[in-house]
Amino acid sequence: MKVQTQALLIINGKGASNEALREAVYNLRAEGVELAVRVTWEHGDAARYVIEAIELGVETVIAGGGDGTINEVASALITHSTDSRPALGIIPLGTANDFATSCSIPIEMDQALRLAVQGRATDIDLARVNNEHYFINMATGGFGTRITTETPEKLKSALGGVSYFIHGLLRMDTLKADRCEITGPDFTWQGDALVIGIGNGRQAGGGQVICPDALINDGLIQLRLLTAEELLPSFLRSLLSDEENKNILSASLPWLEINAPHDMTFNLDGEPLTGKHFRIDILPNALQCRLPPHCALLG
Repeated sequence: MKVQTQALLIINGKGASNEALREAVYNLRAEGVELAVRVTWEHGDAARYVIEAIELGVETVIAGGGDGTINEVASALITHSTDSRPALGIIPLGTANDFATSCSIPIEMDQALRLAVQGRATDIDLARVNNEHYFINMATGGFGTRITTETPEKLKSALGGVSYFIHGLLRMDTLKADRCEITGPDFTWQGDALVIGIGNGRQAGGGQVICPDALINDGLIQLRLLTAEELLPSFLRSLLSDEENKNILSASLPWLEINAPHDMTFNLDGEPLTGKHFRIDILPNALQCRLPPHCALLG
């Protein structure tokens, strides 16, 4: 009689040598948990492994990696029917782990894996961009996007999340605003934006809380906009303190549209998307995710 696989763990290749995770896998298997493991090598592997997981009939697909890996797995899951779609589990193995940190996922591999396999599955939202791209945590545009996409890998490896902040300070000479128009239900803004944060989750860029009121189960995305009326002072205040300033606008919306006269680039959980028009809407209760009961992103 064939034993049904309970979970399939997809590990980003960079984290495949994690000995603590390897031991955690062995321990769960020793308890009788049927757990398959796959390692990604190139873009597209996660989507193929999700198909394999559905064919195996697993209850959970676990994303082992950073925000990009989690989003890649989530984006693959949403393309399949709810009848066959497994729940999402999370193992934080990335540089910043912004989404996992906001969700209070344990950093200890054994605890994280046990939660990913046996934790309660909770409905969460997913954000969709231009009807074909997705993000589970955050889309960022403007100067912040250039920093997170340009930060050298060696700096990230050496310093972790704080590397984004350090690299940002080193690149102050490139500080440049994006002119755009943003519209949504009962919301309109037009001007020069230094940083645009659109959050399903709350933090990005290695621990910077950009959308402090965002929840992943309220059917809304939080827009946080740093306008460019006084570039350097506003940017420094936003990074170095929690103090509000008059150049920060905030709104919670079920959808929004961004139009610009020139190309803008948004970072969708590590995946850059460039264009002049972006339609971003929330898909309520899109996925089930195994989260701790004290998850701060649940309303």
